[in-house]
Amino acid sequence: MVAFGKKLKQLQVQEWQCYYINYKLMKKKVKQYVRQLELSEENRDHILKDFSRILDKQIEKTVLFLLEQEGLLAKRLSNLEEEHDSLIQQNDNSELQEAYRNVGQDLLRLLFFVELNAIGLRKILKKFDKRFGYKFTNYYVKTRANHPYSQLRQVFKHVGISAVVGTLSRHLADLQDHQGRFLSIYDQPALPLPDPIIESINSAVDRLTNSTDFLHYLGKHALIPEDELTSQSSDELEERYHFMSLLLNLANTFLYMVNTYIIVPTADSYSLSLGAAATVCGAVIGSMAVAQVFSSVYFSAWSNKSYLKPLIFSSIVLFVGNTLYALAYDLNSIYVLLIGRIFCGLGSARAVNRRYISDCVPPKMRMKASAGFVSASALGMACGPALASLLQTKFIIFKFTFNEDTLPGWIMALAWLVYLILLSILFREPSHFEKVKSMQPENNNGLQTGSLENGVTTQPLLSSLLEKQEDEDEDEEFDISEEASEESHKPVTSIVSAYKLLTPSVKVQLLIYFMLKYAMEVLLAESSIITSYYFIWSTSNVAIFLAFLGLMVLPVNVIIGNYLSNMFEERQVLLASEVMVFVGIALSFHIIIPYSVPQYVCSALLTFVAAEVLEGVNLSLLSRVMSPRLSKGTYNGGLLSTEAGTVARVIADGTITVAGYWGMSTLLNVTLLPSLFICICSIVATFFTYNSLY
Repeated sequence: MVAFGKKLKQLQVQEWQCYYINYKLMKKKVKQYVRQLELSEENRDHILKDFSRILDKQIEKTVLFLLEQEGLLAKRLSNLEEEHDSLIQQNDNSELQEAYRNVGQDLLRLLFFVELNAIGLRKILKKFDKRFGYKFTNYYVKTRANHPYSQLRQVFKHVGISAVVGTLSRHLADLQDHQGRFLSIYDQPALPLPDPIIESINSAVDRLTNSTDFLHYLGKHALIPEDELTSQSSDELEERYHFMSLLLNLANTFLYMVNTYIIVPTADSYSLSLGAAATVCGAVIGSMAVAQVFSSVYFSAWSNKSYLKPLIFSSIVLFVGNTLYALAYDLNSIYVLLIGRIFCGLGSARAVNRRYISDCVPPKMRMKASAGFVSASALGMACGPALASLLQTKFIIFKFTFNEDTLPGWIMALAWLVYLILLSILFREPSHFEKVKSMQPENNNGLQTGSLENGVTTQPLLSSLLEKQEDEDEDEEFDISEEASEESHKPVTSIVSAYKLLTPSVKVQLLIYFMLKYAMEVLLAESSIITSYYFIWSTSNVAIFLAFLGLMVLPVNVIIGNYLSNMFEERQVLLASEVMVFVGIALSFHIIIPYSVPQYVCSALLTFVAAEVLEGVNLSLLSRVMSPRLSKGTYNGGLLSTEAGTVARVIADGTITVAGYWGMSTLLNVTLLPSLFICICSIVATFFTYNSLY
């Protein structure tokens, strides 16, 4: 292995220099664009398109050379294939093995070529983002990564390289002596002693995958801060990562969403049974959101020091809150009911859930964990009403009443008690004090690409070209300005400071988020009242309808993430979704003609689906245009979006309660009017900031 390492160090990647992405040229282009932008803001669109076009050409040059080299390797393997059987029969394996290893060395050289270009591309995009104040990277990668004709797919997918690796692995495995067993790698994929060159290639492929791993659509939906993780070493993150703790973290997300929506179908009947008006259900549902406005802040701050303690506190508070919610029936007190829901809101640990994924999950797992966060939320939203539909019974035990109104509280109290026990036993608290070490500066933006087996270092090979290009670069003040701007990337320390960093486009994104959460909360919270008044639906019917809406979340995200986001720009999808929400709200009004089930179901479905599409695209854009200082610390972008959505839910639930004073006949239209007005305002604001949304 050491001998192989010496041979590897002798590989001269520099002879391929003319096929690399021209890092120096791209940096000079950035400087020219800055001067153009100083002359006129109208040049912004032209700059983005021109920079994209030049970068496309650079990547195309690199990819075409990559394909050429893959073809040469494939040709060599084809020639070796013809000699394979004859040499095997002569029991002369050593010469053939050496020939395959030579191909492996050249493949490893090609992998370094691809990785070096991926690093250079990332550095170029990062400099462009910093210089222009918004994330061009996400726009460029998203529009190119999955397009069928994109050259960038070769950098990301490296399918041809994988095919060559597979052929090499199979032939080298055949040439090894496996105690007389003639099994292929497909029958026995995990070889006990794989060839060292294969181990080195697999290690390089893993590093390349990590270098080109961009957070996908579903992960962006969670709005997990990315920048916090870039300064942490992979070894440190691996030490923090604990699979069972991650599952418990996601279980907290799931249970909280179940807890939020399990009471929606019966909130109006519970209010009536306690002597209040049915529309008080808005206050019952909204009281949880009111408390969540405050809990999001202290949980976000608490997560700077611990994860286990806030999760334990959350479980205890939710256990108490659900118990009070269930006891309110026997105590015949609407105040106990409201206090119970307030306690449930005070136990909202979603800020901790996001932060745990951000801080303690390795980069290669973070996309899946973020997608799991979104999926857990969506499934909880669907399971809450579905579970409520199964609790249509009544019995008394020790003077405690168990019926469709109280059983949601008792069930959730039991669930949180079981969760608390499992959390205390299975959750492993990461060593949070080690964070201080992780705040050291990055090593050349990820150029420390690791080593081969047995300590054979590949760093000089990978960094030499970029170092040479940077040394030749005359734009030294550009790099100096980046170092000087380190202060501007420190996390904010207060809500006021965070608000000052909000650009007009970010404010519009938060307004859109407020609007869609308001519209969704009005739709969901008053569903039991509207359907019982107009259609005389039972609790089971309402629960099934809400569960159906909840189950629409994941399919909608799949469609957007896999199809629409690759066919249209996100800002186009954003604007179209806003218009569809407007249409859905407009169709929901009860005007002149009798209100029918098809009208309600179709308008509600259109509003909900469009709002879900809008939420995913909006959060993706929000993570792109938000200041880097809002991607870390207590007052981060995730907290701001959570607060905007929570305030919207509070106001929506309050609107339902207040509108009840005008009578049931006007409740629907009175609650829809604010939704319609806010939707129109968000559409107008989007038009004014459309060009800045990338």
